[in-house]
Amino acid sequence: MAGRPPYEPPIQSVLGQIVDAVLMLVLVFITLYLPLLFKLAGGGTSTTELPNPTWDSLGQNATMAGQWEKLGFTPEKAAGIIGTRFDYSFNWGLVALTAAIIVGYFIVMFRYSDRQYREVIAERFDGSPKG
Repeated sequence: MAGRPPYEPPIQSVLGQIVDAVLMLVLVFITLYLPLLFKLAGGGTSTTELPNPTWDSLGQNATMAGQWEKLGFTPEKAAGIIGTRFDYSFNWGLVALTAAIIVGYFIVMFRYSDRQYREVIAERFDGSPKG
């Protein structure tokens, strides 16, 4: 075994590395932007309207009201901000689908990597790959 040269993987060119990096950036951008484009992200908000808002009816104590007033807000102006709630509901089916896709991806990558690993071992030790 001492006479064998160590295994050296193929070397990727600088252009190949740049293309890979740009491709990854584009894929990340697309992955993050598509849910927004198709209105799949941000379930929306709900706003509670109060006819004559006061700090007390908005659930603000004296200290909170003082801070709002330091920022230049009156109860009428702050009511829209305080009364707006985000909708955090989600679909369990889509969560399960996402989990299945991620698990499937890892299974495929594991099997592909295993096959490549066996080929490298076979090449290195002059055997035939199994599996």
